[in-house]
Amino acid sequence: MPEPSVRTFANLEELSLAAAREFARAASSHAGDKHLFSAALSGGSTPRRFFELLATAEFSRSIPWPRVHLFQVDERCVPPDSPQSNYKMIRESLLDGIGLPKANFHRMQAERPDRETAACEYEDDLRRTLAAPAPEWPRFDLIFLGLGEDGHTASLFPGTSALAEDRVAVCPNYVEKLKMWRMTLTLPVLNAGARVIFLVAGAEKKDLVRQLLRDPAAKPPLPSGLVKPALGSLEWYLDQAAASSLS
Repeated sequence: MPEPSVRTFANLEELSLAAAREFARAASSHAGDKHLFSAALSGGSTPRRFFELLATAEFSRSIPWPRVHLFQVDERCVPPDSPQSNYKMIRESLLDGIGLPKANFHRMQAERPDRETAACEYEDDLRRTLAAPAPEWPRFDLIFLGLGEDGHTASLFPGTSALAEDRVAVCPNYVEKLKMWRMTLTLPVLNAGARVIFLVAGAEKKDLVRQLLRDPAAKPPLPSGLVKPALGSLEWYLDQAAASSLS
């Protein structure tokens, strides 16, 4: 696997602009062929501005939304109108302002009491949309990930059972320190992606960024460090604060 590429930006606004440009370029590159464009989006605070920019006319009008299918990287097991819901954030910052057909956004129904069935059905939807029957892993064109202060990404937290999952593409995951259930894409799916981009901002992430990019063999490995696309590219978009320990 090639070394990850690293791009540093002055601030979150510049990072978000770069992410929006890359999304628009990648989605538009599929406009003339028969291949739909698939992307998996993360929640959290960092990607919100990126989503808001995508929804502006400058970007949105250049994207062939009917050919775009958007999935969630992960979700909290809360109702979709909860302030904690990743879907709610994505809807308010992006979906309400673009021409994406309703059927082209694939929401994780993590609020359902039967989490296992909800995860299985989400995987079925993912495989059907991306034409990836088992045992093949679904391959996203683009995956956007974040970095938590404990090194987690998606809802793959240190010490949780989902880190070892290698049979399914989507699973529930209980996070003891948060006393909360999550639903998440698993590592095999993240590592099957054609292109994976971490969006990381804030000085509180600088030591983690240094460990992940300068000392990736550190033990125990951080969940984010287990994202290593086998046949794809891995990119890090960092604001200056998050990158400040790399020099």
